Amino acid sequence: MAGSDKSAAEARGEFGKLIAHPARALARKRAARLRLGRNTQLDLPGDRLLQESIDWGKQNLADLTQRATGLDIRWTDQGKQWTHEGDLGAVRWIGAGFPDYPWLFGVDGEYTAHAAVTLGQFGRIEDHMRALRDISDILSDRSGVVVHEVVSDGSVWYGKDSRHTNADGSVSYDFNTDEMVKFPGAIALIWRWTGDDGFRDEMLDFMWRDLEYVRTGLDSDDDGWPEGNGNVERPGMGQEKLDNAVYYIRGLYDFADMARSAGQTARANAAKARADDLASRFEDAWWIEKDQQYADSLRDPGDEKINQKHWIGVDPMEAELKRGGEFQPGLATYDHGSRALATRENSCYSGERPGNRGLFHTGCGGGPTNAGEFAIFSLGTGIQAVGEGNYGRTGAGEQRRYTDANAETQFSEPATGNTPDEQPGAMPEIFPSGPAPGAPPESQGTPPNIDRCWTCRSMFMQAWGHYGTAWSVVHQQLGVRPDLGRGRLEIVPQVPDGQASVAGSDIRLGSGSADVGAARAGARYTTTTDTRSVPVTVFRIGHTLPRGSTVASVELDGRPVADARKRQTNRGLEVWVKADPGRRHTLVVTAA
Repeated sequence: MAGSDKSAAEARGEFGKLIAHPARALARKRAARLRLGRNTQLDLPGDRLLQESIDWGKQNLADLTQRATGLDIRWTDQGKQWTHEGDLGAVRWIGAGFPDYPWLFGVDGEYTAHAAVTLGQFGRIEDHMRALRDISDILSDRSGVVVHEVVSDGSVWYGKDSRHTNADGSVSYDFNTDEMVKFPGAIALIWRWTGDDGFRDEMLDFMWRDLEYVRTGLDSDDDGWPEGNGNVERPGMGQEKLDNAVYYIRGLYDFADMARSAGQTARANAAKARADDLASRFEDAWWIEKDQQYADSLRDPGDEKINQKHWIGVDPMEAELKRGGEFQPGLATYDHGSRALATRENSCYSGERPGNRGLFHTGCGGGPTNAGEFAIFSLGTGIQAVGEGNYGRTGAGEQRRYTDANAETQFSEPATGNTPDEQPGAMPEIFPSGPAPGAPPESQGTPPNIDRCWTCRSMFMQAWGHYGTAWSVVHQQLGVRPDLGRGRLEIVPQVPDGQASVAGSDIRLGSGSADVGAARAGARYTTTTDTRSVPVTVFRIGHTLPRGSTVASVELDGRPVADARKRQTNRGLEVWVKADPGRRHTLVVTAA
């Protein structure tokens, strides 16, 4: 098939190109996909399902990548108008999903960025973020508001800088705050993995306008917590949403880090001061002791804590901060974060066999009707997997439960009796779930896409779920933590509980790549690295031991190390030493 939005002649011309040399076209595509597959080659002997899932994830992101030219940027206001705002020559992006949402989204891309960098697909995600910036500036007159979604012809359904006062005095927005506060984090992530200072510099002004808009325009009660819509689009929530608060703190720290590296000291100091203030008040403002959870919104007046049990309750554990030059896994305290994650593992919040064991969108007794919402989404399940990893919860009933939940939907599912969804190898938007808690016995929950009615189906492929698999392995289990914009690299792995080893090769970092191996045998923890082609001047090699461990000895390349550094984090005890990045290394840590 071929088509055109210009003329029948152009459509016929495109068709002619497609059928002229099909074997040659197939060979070119196959070669390109094989090259793509050589990035981030994993060896997970204790979890081959996850290894295969991530391998297919590379192809999912490539399948979803699109390019459009001659965009007529038009504001449609959810179908109410058709207003020309400007023109844009060309954009490339990673589509949210097939078949419903193949176009450019803000929030999808910001989560997908984590999968894209760990799988070495730098150019795609950089172009995606540039497209969001360019279209946002055209649509909202450089206000800093980030567009929500853009169809490939340039029409925008939602995501413009406008708002309405309702009859009850409440305010409705035509954009989502969460996409604004997530944007700096996505840019910082890409900068750290690529070392691309030019990309950082071209985005700094937009990020500053974005964060200033949140500060000056989305905080009417002047308490620092952003108002407006978050990722959960459900009634009954308070004006201030948890995901907006968490990602705003992260975004401020990330902007401060990038601005300081670019010499913008005043802006860096202002952003850091705001982040420090909010981080210091976060636990008191959001934690609900009786629920063992964080509130998913605060309601004015008085910042009443509302817990509707939506999946965003995991965000304080899932978000990683860069504070004081160090990576901090999780915003939540270890005590609160661990208890909140453990609570989410029960049948009120997560599915059980014979269905998928992923995270429900809304737990039992939650949501606007107090009935819960027992659909299992790939994103929420991935968020839970990453949160578990940030708190050192890597075992079969913890992180692996949720990485399995994401991965098994791409293949046959003997545990559930389900066949793969509509496209084997693709991670869908919504997973087959078993009976919900308290549901009648005849209820079977959400069936696979292929068994659902045509208008009930979710996307058979969605990009952002790969965050929960690729990031969990490459960044957490293998411990690859680049800061290439500052010429630094850390590799501090954590072998999952119940497994003996994990390894990865050709993990793309800037213009080079790294090989990593991590193994555990009793009290002996081993990390091997080859970073000779990675463009860094400072390199740390280490290993993460279980929380409460003590260290008996550390050896680097067979020689004792007396001054190894130790850092207690939410993940556990990180033990590391500085090493020459231009060599292969073997680090052995023996616990007491």
